[in-house]
Amino acid sequence: MKPFAVIGTAVLFCLVGVAAPAYAQQGHEQAKPEQKQEHTQQQPRTQQQPHAQQQSRGQQQPRGQQQPRGQQQPRGQQQPRGQQQPRGQQQPRGQQQPRGQQQPRGQQQPRGQQQSRGQQQPRGQQQSQSPGGNRGENMAGNRENAGRHPTPARTVSLKGGGSASLRPNGQILSINRNGMQIQRNLHGGRTVVSERSGARIVTTGRGNGYVQRAYVTRGGRSYYSRTFYEHGAYRVGIYRGYNYGGYHYYGYYPGYWYGPGFYGWAYNPWAAPVYWGVGIGSWGWGGSPWYGFYGGYFAPYPMYSSAAFWLTDYLIAANLQTAYADRAEANANAAASYDQGASNYGNGGGQAANSGPVMLTPEVKQAIAEEVKAQLAADQQQSSGGQGASPDGQALVPAPANGEVPPALDPARRTFVVDHNIAVVSDGQECELTGGDVITRLTDTPDADQNVAASVSASKKTDCSAGKQVSISVEYLQEMHNHFEEQLNNGMKALAEKQGTGGLPKAPDTGTTASDVPLPPPDTNAAKDLTDQQATADQAEQQVKAETTVDPDRRQ
Repeated sequence: MKPFAVIGTAVLFCLVGVAAPAYAQQGHEQAKPEQKQEHTQQQPRTQQQPHAQQQSRGQQQPRGQQQPRGQQQPRGQQQPRGQQQPRGQQQPRGQQQPRGQQQPRGQQQPRGQQQSRGQQQPRGQQQSQSPGGNRGENMAGNRENAGRHPTPARTVSLKGGGSASLRPNGQILSINRNGMQIQRNLHGGRTVVSERSGARIVTTGRGNGYVQRAYVTRGGRSYYSRTFYEHGAYRVGIYRGYNYGGYHYYGYYPGYWYGPGFYGWAYNPWAAPVYWGVGIGSWGWGGSPWYGFYGGYFAPYPMYSSAAFWLTDYLIAANLQTAYADRAEANANAAASYDQGASNYGNGGGQAANSGPVMLTPEVKQAIAEEVKAQLAADQQQSSGGQGASPDGQALVPAPANGEVPPALDPARRTFVVDHNIAVVSDGQECELTGGDVITRLTDTPDADQNVAASVSASKKTDCSAGKQVSISVEYLQEMHNHFEEQLNNGMKALAEKQGTGGLPKAPDTGTTASDVPLPPPDTNAAKDLTDQQATADQAEQQVKAETTVDPDRRQ
């Protein structure tokens, strides 16, 4: 029996030896599909997380639980290393926020405060970003950062003191030297501002501009006289001072008032609409070059239901006439003083192209008309209040110690008609606003540079595109409002002369009453002051040209 037992044991060992490799091979083949699946789920090399941001080995998720490739988060949207959500809980790609709605880099939350992906708001409930022209409450989130990109320029130091900022193509953007500031717009126009010997001198063209001096103080408020010198003629205006946020602003103050009845006649609807053409006997614009040039942008109302709409067209037309004149004058200024270079930076060298509508829509004109009505109502209230009232209809009392909000920042006033060429910044690019463009102020509180956010409501073909958000200084806005009030007074004067003729209804008494701050005589030294400043600005620009040509890369 023993030999048979030995033989049986030997046979058994042989069978086990043969079966063991087969079993091992079978187990290996069953494990292989899982490993293959694991390999296909790994993130491709081009989408893998950068080495510096990869999870530590002890925190990595087991391979079998990794998220499929189609649902992995793109590299630009991955959370910082310390805050990454386990892969098995990451939000599927289909629910991720679209690239167009992602928050700009400058507005992202600090890393330590970023919301985990699992807590982000679903796509269908995310708040939409409104276009630039929208003034609704959903603009609050992006108004604060609108237009705050720096101007695309480099700054150089000047020999003897001062500095200059140059555009990328070498054109002068600004110069600051010996208390004088020079600003160039994109088409060569120049504004020069200086303050010396108690006078504020502002040059806006060759020999044109104004000189402002302190005039009188009434009721704790300061008033200033401005002597304008334009095309060889003087005129005088009164401006009230506003000290707000540590800065000085100046608001237009009328030298006379009409009676309350005339303002009411202009504000309220007329008994029947008035048809008013553009030819002789009406506006008289028919053969004017400016009217033909801007014919695709501006069309007057076919009829007027009240003087407020008549005045709206009057204001727009006056600004377009100024814009047309500025084009020729800017070219003359550039040729006569500093050569701005062969290429115009405003035409393809970096300006944000205007791809929006290039016309004044009925909605925009209605917004201007509402501003006209609001000012007429304020003027009527002031005129009925008698002496000692301010243009906003409130009694004159000493200004508060912390300053008074200038009209340009009045929350009730949002629409502004641009009165002259200015360069602004939108999305990191410069673009230009010219006379007759319309903007809507979006923010009420200036930033550290005394700028506020605004949206372009209407613009011409070569200007900042409609809908763009821009950053604009409060000083520019205040001067726009000053010009608006002055033009409105001029329009009321034209109405007083034309009422009862040409189809216009007859108005009540159109007599005037002198303001409590009478007009001063003109400053006859203004012409010389402006000419001298013009010559000083020419020298400063020639110095910048010489120094930057010799050493164009020298920076401050």
